[in-house]
Amino acid sequence: MRSHAVSMLRKPMKFFKRQADYGVQASNFITKEVKAWWNRLTPGERVFVPICALNILVFAAWRVPRFQPVMMEYFCSNPASRSVCLPMLLSTFSHYSGLHLLANMYVLHSFSTGAVHSLGMEQFLALYLSAGVISSFTSYLYKIVTKQPGLSLGASGAIMAILGYVCTQYPDTRLGIIFLPIFTFSAGAAIKFIIGLDTAGVLLGWKFFDHAAHLGGAACGIFWAMWGNQHLWQKREPVLRYWHDIRGAIK
Repeated sequence: MRSHAVSMLRKPMKFFKRQADYGVQASNFITKEVKAWWNRLTPGERVFVPICALNILVFAAWRVPRFQPVMMEYFCSNPASRSVCLPMLLSTFSHYSGLHLLANMYVLHSFSTGAVHSLGMEQFLALYLSAGVISSFTSYLYKIVTKQPGLSLGASGAIMAILGYVCTQYPDTRLGIIFLPIFTFSAGAAIKFIIGLDTAGVLLGWKFFDHAAHLGGAACGIFWAMWGNQHLWQKREPVLRYWHDIRGAIK
């Protein structure tokens, strides 16, 4: 009887052990496939994927009713809010409309490869995040000067910086419209048209887009293409060496 009881107990233990082994094997397989997929990505795609994932997570958070107060306070750019500084960055990852998110991510994906190839991943992220803050600040100034209260959110300002950089750095590159592939135009002409459109939006008070934020982002990208990449970015080396010296002394 005792041996029979022991054998009966061993059966479920073997079953659970087998299931645990299957789980480990499945986990290892998924990890291996994810690593293989990640290694196949270009440097531009390796930057784009995490940014896109963050935007999707924030977009999903907007769909949760209990998160609405937090989203309104920290993920919307609003100069009249109690929180002013942090939303200038967080609103860059925030989209309330699925179409807005899709359009921004499509443009970012289209230009990220060329921008990362020129700037490198580190400098690309620095430009993207800095331009997001600068575009939000430009929007703040415009709303204060014109006394037009309102919320703004979206990655458009940061993406406009990438667009401005690429179009200024490579003005002869031919671009096209996804639904009109036979119609092409130069990158230099495209950025001039976009800036003209946003300037008209600011002067005429259009409210469909945050035109002031677009102009702030585009100006940031154009400035970086003309002076930042070759001059300002190189001057970070003494600061980095000083920082590493401080860290070494602390250790």
